[in-house]
Amino acid sequence: MRAVLMTLAMSCCAPAWCSEDIIDVLQRSQQMQLDALTAQQVDPASPESQVLQQSFDRVLLALDLRQPGVRLLVVRSPLLAVCLMGRVIAVNVSVADLTESERMFILAHELGHIAHRHWAQLGTLYKHYIPGEVVPATTDPVAGILGREASELSHRHEYEADAFALRLLRRLGESEETPIVLFTQHLPLVKATATHPGSHQRIAHLKRVE
Repeated sequence: MRAVLMTLAMSCCAPAWCSEDIIDVLQRSQQMQLDALTAQQVDPASPESQVLQQSFDRVLLALDLRQPGVRLLVVRSPLLAVCLMGRVIAVNVSVADLTESERMFILAHELGHIAHRHWAQLGTLYKHYIPGEVVPATTDPVAGILGREASELSHRHEYEADAFALRLLRRLGESEETPIVLFTQHLPLVKATATHPGSHQRIAHLKRVE
């Protein structure tokens, strides 16, 4: 969930944010990112978009995911893939060049965030620490602990989404080595961040998924 602003500029509430609920702030932040990505959308009729939409539809069918509003957005952007607002999956057009199994793992990972309601869980965490207005008086005292807990929750979400995607591949008869090959051969190895475990941590977790 790279789109979630973990720090959220907790100690400096801009005037436009004042009197807002924290859920409103999070929703507005994600909507801004969605608007920016929509401006970079690839033509849905392009061969790459068609390939990705077919993979997406195959994964949706296998999952029988009935949550309304779930859709795919193919973009030209530095990101690989992201789930926004608990319903929109934005994916880089370059993912079309991967194998079908690798595409399905990436898409199933993002759909795993939806299936597990990770966006709602994150909102609940923020709401717990900031139940009222988003102003310095309510955000400054909890900035440290909220940042730590949000980071821990986000890491747990990434592991859950990886396991979700791997289990889908198994159910479809795809190779269990797909994500390992993806992380070691096609994606750059990265260190852990506030929102994501590092590549080696994710690989180790995937190898432990039963």
